[in-house]
Amino acid sequence: MMWYYGDAPMGWGGIVMMTLGMILFWGTLAVVGVLVLRKVNEGGRSGSALRILEERLARGEIDTEEFDRVRKTLSTR
Repeated sequence: MMWYYGDAPMGWGGIVMMTLGMILFWGTLAVVGVLVLRKVNEGGRSGSALRILEERLARGEIDTEEFDRVRKTLSTR
């Protein structure tokens, strides 16, 4: 004899909890996905202007005079 034939064995409370759990799961997954995509897109922007300037100086693209001039310009803005 099948006691739960045609009826959910967990009842309405279980069905509601399972539905809320799935909404929470997919919502969390969507939020994590958005955060990961934002982090990946920030990879193209290396950061603040001063940090970019320091990297250019370290690579030898600019000299210290130009570095000081641009840094002073950035600090006044």
